[in-house]
Amino acid sequence: MTAINDLVSYEARDGVGVVTIDSPPVNALSQGVRAGIKGGIEAGVADNNVSAIVLTCAGRTFIAGADITEFGKPPTEPGLKEVIGIIEASNKPVIAAIHGTALGGGLETALGCHYRVAVASAKVGLPEVKLGLLPGAGGTQRLPRVVGVPIALDLITSGEHVPAPKAHKLGLIDELVDGDLVDGAIAFAKKIVAEGRPLVKISDQNDKIEEAKKTPGLFDEFRKKNARRFRGFEAPENCIKSIEAAVNLPFDEGLVRERELFSELLAGEQAKAQQYFFFSERQAAKIPDVPKDTPLIDIKSAGVIGAGTMGGGIAMNFLQAGIPVIIVETSQEALDRGIEIIKKNYAATVSKGRLSQEKMDKYLSLLTGTTQLEDIKDVDIVIEAIFENMEVKKEIFGKLDKICKQGAILATNTSTLDIDEIGAATTRPEYVIGLHFFSPANVMKLLEEVRTQKTSASVMATCMALAKKIGKVPVMVRVCEGFTGNRMLAKRTDQAQKLILEGAKIEDVDRVLYDFGFPMGPFAMGDLAGNDVSWRIRQGKGVKSPVADAICELGRFGQKTGAGYYRYEAGSRTPQPDPVVEEIIEKAAKEAGVTRRKITDEEILKRCIYPMINEAAKILEEGMATRASDIDVIWVYGYGWPIYRGGPTRYADHIGVENIYNDMLRFKSALGGEEWTPAPLLEKLAKEKKGFKDL
Repeated sequence: MTAINDLVSYEARDGVGVVTIDSPPVNALSQGVRAGIKGGIEAGVADNNVSAIVLTCAGRTFIAGADITEFGKPPTEPGLKEVIGIIEASNKPVIAAIHGTALGGGLETALGCHYRVAVASAKVGLPEVKLGLLPGAGGTQRLPRVVGVPIALDLITSGEHVPAPKAHKLGLIDELVDGDLVDGAIAFAKKIVAEGRPLVKISDQNDKIEEAKKTPGLFDEFRKKNARRFRGFEAPENCIKSIEAAVNLPFDEGLVRERELFSELLAGEQAKAQQYFFFSERQAAKIPDVPKDTPLIDIKSAGVIGAGTMGGGIAMNFLQAGIPVIIVETSQEALDRGIEIIKKNYAATVSKGRLSQEKMDKYLSLLTGTTQLEDIKDVDIVIEAIFENMEVKKEIFGKLDKICKQGAILATNTSTLDIDEIGAATTRPEYVIGLHFFSPANVMKLLEEVRTQKTSASVMATCMALAKKIGKVPVMVRVCEGFTGNRMLAKRTDQAQKLILEGAKIEDVDRVLYDFGFPMGPFAMGDLAGNDVSWRIRQGKGVKSPVADAICELGRFGQKTGAGYYRYEAGSRTPQPDPVVEEIIEKAAKEAGVTRRKITDEEILKRCIYPMINEAAKILEEGMATRASDIDVIWVYGYGWPIYRGGPTRYADHIGVENIYNDMLRFKSALGGEEWTPAPLLEKLAKEKKGFKDL
């Protein structure tokens, strides 16, 4: 074996040259790896004892992508496009041997090879769009030539990971290997040499391109079909333009166009925000005062208390992870209704082809329903998911303390209540934690985990690991009213209510926030979630909200009642402005002595967003969240903050904390109200001309 450099080696095995990349943890395409591949291929071409070359990787994966730490830095030679060109120009067949993942630049490298083999467990894909970019080393030019333009459009604009068996059917993988990958790749290499197969240069393959030319409306139709999914994002459109270049330009000119479109995105704010978020999500998994080697509790079974919408959704997460669930309700009727909804949810997914009947049956076989709390005595974790009432929750946790085995985790799904107080109802508060799922719980990715003053490190570490197992993104926060997400949301809700009293139309507030990038505005969201939920919470706290309360007093709870802030036609979810609500608002404004006025879109946006950012500063000052980036992860995954804006604190840094601080002071002067007093941390950052990134 010959070392090309510290990261890549070359050896001749049975007449085949094997170039092996060994750059833990994921063999990313750093400068050293690129140089090593170049040297390895050149060594294979020069070796008269070999007739083919296999490119493979040591460790747990093939090349998992570009070295993202090089983004924003001056390019270093050799570039990936140059390396791929050297591979493709080899006068001996080069075979990529893929295991783990071949993503982004990894797949682009494999596409530069003449053939590709993979183990069945491997996955391939071009996920650059998720970082606000497009594949910049020929991916948008080569992939359409292999799988066809329609499939390439789907794969590149979604960033989807494709399992090797599917990739094989698409022609992206030439052969699936059983047993040892390198041995299989060498055997494949010898076979193609013996058969005299040609050197397949994808850049020369134009059959699929010619097919696409016969459908002139292909790209416009794709844009229309995906307009909602791509709304607000810049990268998907540049991906489409780059694939259009593959169809309309010669290969070399297409590469130039691809690089232009890539550079345009790389210099833009969206790519910076999405790359920031990529790192933020990974950072959120780390809890500074919980050591990496903290022992975990083995979670083999779960109990869920409450078979309503939230409880059922929570149960589904565990079932899909292969963890048996016992779900508890107070009556057989409620239990049957809850289980039936779970079955209907799965059946709907089966009918859409996204789940097999076999898997549905397997999931349901792991579900047990009961009306007896004592039946969960042996589970490893219990999640309480009933309505927000402190006394009832404390009563349940007191019972759980007596029923559940020692060492079981006792979790509450509360979104607002004091979990320290709930934990105090037990003799084992160190095993009590908040696991705040977001609705619908089987879909939303965020799991806001709430540590009490006494939650043990083992319980925290276990729940963070468990979240990933059930497909969630966990963020650990501390106990305060509304925790982190809802505490900030309350500030936006308060301003939205004040804005409509002062003269803004409900539909205008919703439109401004929708145009900012949220899936919907606060009033449409209230109608979807059910306005009675927040009404009950307000009643429990003795808090009044004139318009919101008046709407609920009329039984207008939202979509489920056909009317809320908007009205809804039978069978429709499309909100329609309702003169009845405008009358309610005008009456409330008159009673409050508010003189209504025209309010600009700019004021609506700033008044809804800036108090949230100010509250984020308070949360950080108080130590309720560990990092500013944790707050951003919560808001992107839990509340629909547009990922291409990075999150509230990332957006604040983009706008300039000093500008936000000055606007807060202007609003305080014009409107009054303590909510416009800048948080000390916000003031400090503004005066020091710093941002949340500097914390």
